[in-house]
Amino acid sequence: MMESKILLDLKNVNKVFGNNHVLKNINLQIERGKFITFLGPSGCGKTTLLRSIAGFYTVDEGEVWIDGKLVNDLPPYKRGTPMVFQEYALFPHMTVFDNIAYGLDIKKRPEEEVQQRVQAVMAQVKLTGLEERYPHEMSGGQQQRVAMARALVMNSPIILLDEPLSNLDAKLREEVRVELRSIQQELGLTVIYVTHDQLEALSMSDQIVVFNKGAIDQYGTPHEIYYEPRTQYVADFIGTTNFTEAVVVHAEGGKATVRYGQAEEDTVTIPTDEKLSVGEEIILSIRPESIRLNQPEIGEFNVIGAVKSSMFLGEKERYFLGDGSGKEWIVDAYDIGQKTFEGQVRMSAAADRIHIIKKVN
Repeated sequence: MMESKILLDLKNVNKVFGNNHVLKNINLQIERGKFITFLGPSGCGKTTLLRSIAGFYTVDEGEVWIDGKLVNDLPPYKRGTPMVFQEYALFPHMTVFDNIAYGLDIKKRPEEEVQQRVQAVMAQVKLTGLEERYPHEMSGGQQQRVAMARALVMNSPIILLDEPLSNLDAKLREEVRVELRSIQQELGLTVIYVTHDQLEALSMSDQIVVFNKGAIDQYGTPHEIYYEPRTQYVADFIGTTNFTEAVVVHAEGGKATVRYGQAEEDTVTIPTDEKLSVGEEIILSIRPESIRLNQPEIGEFNVIGAVKSSMFLGEKERYFLGDGSGKEWIVDAYDIGQKTFEGQVRMSAAADRIHIIKKVN
């Protein structure tokens, strides 16, 4: 019988703590061998869902299926979902070897198998030679690797990680991030990773689940989430963007002509998959890096603005501008050398760099 591509299937999952409806009708299918990130601000439900998958919380409604089995009534140790916690949760009185071997010892695996599997996984996460060390003798990055090795050694089809890099400094976090992604790809693991860090999510994931107040706002690839956000919340949460209101004046054949200003010529024709009606009010999302200064072209989005301030960020200069209506804009100009824009400028964006978001009624 052919193995199903779907490893994790969540059906209408709900979780309530007191008066707080933390998870609202979560429906989600996760494919084998993918790196999936649960992304959202604190309190949005991402860690609660991770713990519900692991079995640390019992869902109030809905079903959790792992590898074709309904696991609602199974305890964590029978689900095959090892979890790496933010605090690593290492046993301070145990050596690195014993920490990693703990799960295998609980399952009473033969000594020879334990030795073999622990040594193999230690090599994968670059811990060989540190078998006899204790957690307090190791750096944060090494402790994080031990926690990861303890999950990997169980040969589970799915690994859950709850903000595992948040205790590391920025440089180390980037190094471990690269290692983690390469281990996942090398072993073909299915990883579910919880973070509130957008850059982490965009750089590591095959797909991202964006949470908003206990519900899923969007599930898609990093490119889809960044360039084709379905809601204003997703566009605003991932990176930086400029929102401006517009009205549809014509829509057909995968394109919409919209009016964004008062003048007759303040229209632009944008490619879109949205079903739109003439007269419908919409929101345009334009990323700061998609706007050029003083380089207008026919058929593009154009707005006059005045530079209020700017910020030098090394590879780019970030400008803060105001237009005639009092609206503020953020524009990122790259590779401009010593040149700095001042006073009145024209902001332009190509039609295919503008994204239409439907207003929620």
